[in-house]
Amino acid sequence: MATGPARRRKSSAHPVRAAVPCLALMVATSASAQSLTADLFNPVRGKFVAAADLPLRKIGGDATDASDATPDPDSDVRRRPAPSRIGQVPTYGLPAASGAADTGYDSLNRIRKQPKYHPGQTKPKPPPGPGSPPPAPPQLTATGQLRLSVPPSETANKPPVPPAVAGTMAGQPARKRLKLDDDPFGAVGDYAGSFLVKSAVELSGGYDSNPGRTFNPHGLPLYVVAPEFLAVSDWKRHALVADLRGSFTGYGSTLPAAVDGQVNAAPTNIDRPDFTGHVDGRLDVSRDTDLTAQGRLRVSTDNPGSPNIQAWLAKYPIYTTLGGTFGFDQRFNRLQISGGAAVDRTAYQNSTLTDGTTSSNDDRNFNQYGGVGRVSYELTPGVKPFAEVEGDSRVHDLTFDRSGFQRDSSGGYAKAGTSFEFSRILTGELAVGWAERSYVDPRLDRMQGLLTSGSLVWSATPLTTAKFISDTQIAETTLPGGSGVLVHTYTVEVDHDFRRWLTGIGKFTYGTFDYQGVGRDDKTYSVEGDVIYKMTRKLWVKGTVRHDRLDSNLPLSSSAGTLVMLGVRLQN
Repeated sequence: MATGPARRRKSSAHPVRAAVPCLALMVATSASAQSLTADLFNPVRGKFVAAADLPLRKIGGDATDASDATPDPDSDVRRRPAPSRIGQVPTYGLPAASGAADTGYDSLNRIRKQPKYHPGQTKPKPPPGPGSPPPAPPQLTATGQLRLSVPPSETANKPPVPPAVAGTMAGQPARKRLKLDDDPFGAVGDYAGSFLVKSAVELSGGYDSNPGRTFNPHGLPLYVVAPEFLAVSDWKRHALVADLRGSFTGYGSTLPAAVDGQVNAAPTNIDRPDFTGHVDGRLDVSRDTDLTAQGRLRVSTDNPGSPNIQAWLAKYPIYTTLGGTFGFDQRFNRLQISGGAAVDRTAYQNSTLTDGTTSSNDDRNFNQYGGVGRVSYELTPGVKPFAEVEGDSRVHDLTFDRSGFQRDSSGGYAKAGTSFEFSRILTGELAVGWAERSYVDPRLDRMQGLLTSGSLVWSATPLTTAKFISDTQIAETTLPGGSGVLVHTYTVEVDHDFRRWLTGIGKFTYGTFDYQGVGRDDKTYSVEGDVIYKMTRKLWVKGTVRHDRLDSNLPLSSSAGTLVMLGVRLQN
């Protein structure tokens, strides 16, 4: 029995029979895994096979749920190896300064790094909350009102400017907007040390139909030179202000000494000066205590048409009033108490007559000593009522005047009112009281009358402003038997800006002069219109038309006159 060939055939067929089933199994598995589905063309990594076809999906779960899908091993933080905690000190609770911001200091007093921004990069705005700056206030006009419209100059066609000037260059920080100029044509002034100094002079010329304010008018041309000087201190504490204003009115010729065979009530030479100056100082002793002082000077003449003017005068006699006030201001929260003592000296020059002789005016010279006290209480930031009392004594150089009367007197006033400010639309002060004055000479009646004083400013519109001024005075007189003059003056003024460079002003003044003891009553009316053309900050052109009228209950004492002037104002 042959065994060789059969043994070889048996050993060679066994590996073949084992490889055939394995190859068939591989083909079947490969064909099952590479079956063509809709996910075969999905470009997302790991998404070639749908979640429902995964062989290792959760049994009984929703294969379509996104939570059952196999996550990306690179994006799943749970598959990343955890950091080793060997040798690390464990931290329990919330560490100190773990919630601090990225800038400034934290609770451990460590400096945080400031964020760095690229050039031109906009910095983020801090969120609103405690510590944030308040929003910028709305723009206001020159009178303090809300701007209702944009000026035409801001929207007009303008020549192009470089981007660096216009603020449009890339990366350029935002430019700070300049404050709106309240008075674009006002004087700027110069600094002299710590003082802001402003000066101006007005030169005007025109014609006056009745410069002497007499019953029979006689017109003359005139010129006016009016300088001004203002100096204001720029100190953190204390204050010092000097305000000096003057004028000189000159005429090209003189008036006749007699008119229609009668003595002219006006001097032949009617040139006259006028000056008003005062220097005010304040010394801040403490937060609630101030010491105040004022020095004042007044140089003028009697008003044209006044009955105090002597007959046959060659020119107006000039009088000078020099004085000062020293006082204090004490504040107790909303309560304020003010007081002061005043001393004034009034002296007249000798009168020059048309015949070349002189007449003394020493009987008109006097000294005045007085004091004033005021108490006010601030009810609200805009309303502050007050009460004021003043008393003074006048002592003349001569015991008897030219008519044989003793002019020494004592008197004063008491008034009550309030100052107010309603949203900058209506501001000012009003007061009503009573004034009296008694004379040493029993032949002179006591002076007494109602006292009114006030100063109101009403900003009707951003372009229109109305003013009201009232004043009461007890003046001296030289009329025989006359105690004095009780003067009431009321002025209404309206200013309107047609343009920022063109302003119109209308003014009306009404006054009463009560000469007590002689039965004379005068009433004055004055209507004035001004037009101001502001060419530059340094040069203005001004035109004025004014009509004055005096009505008296005595015959041949009334007068009327019209004044027309055109001039320029130079200021710095």
